[in-house]
Amino acid sequence: MSRSLRLNRLLQLLRRHRRPVRGQLLADTLGISLRTLYRDIATLQQQGADLRGEAGIGYLLQPADTLPPLTLPPAEIDALVLGLRWVASRADPGLAEAARDALARIGHALPTERRQQLQTSGLRVGPARPMEAVVATSLQVVREAIGSQQRVDIGYRDLAGCLSQRTVWPFALAYFDEVPMLAAWCELRGGFRHFRLDRIESAQAQDSRYPTPRSALLTRWQREQGITPDWLDRC
Repeated sequence: MSRSLRLNRLLQLLRRHRRPVRGQLLADTLGISLRTLYRDIATLQQQGADLRGEAGIGYLLQPADTLPPLTLPPAEIDALVLGLRWVASRADPGLAEAARDALARIGHALPTERRQQLQTSGLRVGPARPMEAVVATSLQVVREAIGSQQRVDIGYRDLAGCLSQRTVWPFALAYFDEVPMLAAWCELRGGFRHFRLDRIESAQAQDSRYPTPRSALLTRWQREQGITPDWLDRC
């Protein structure tokens, strides 16, 4: 892990705590020595982070260290909290971590009254029905390939149990309670196909990007499926 990445990770860890956190816990979480942690803390303080520490108590990052103050009405705060908590409990480890970091970052940028509303929000994400076995690494590979518009080689087992090797162009991922579903153009079938993530036994992103823009694939797929564009497409 590079030092810049480690410093950013340290900030994110501190944002998640509303009370002082001991240096040893921070060091253990980051996989570094206490001496290195002390140097990183000093660097962040020199860069302007309002980071306060007390011997035997721990370190506490004061709010609004990077983002400008945000003024969000209560309903928008509730929507953010609920949405990010859902992602943190349902998505792959990488996206779940990003959701927790985003919630902590937003909390630090809110004015005091709004921050209190975020921290004490009564909206919670209930337990989902047991999700079928999904390989977390495959889910992350597919999700990241959608963002980078890369071809992905997958090993897919159909309902009858037959395993086939496919090269697909992933462009949409739907998170259902039971199992995420991937929408992709399948080179083997020459058309749009839907893949249950619990039946993808292997996934490896290629270095090459697929030739058709993701937005064009999504539009064609929505038209073929008779799907109404969501609000993001209408903005």
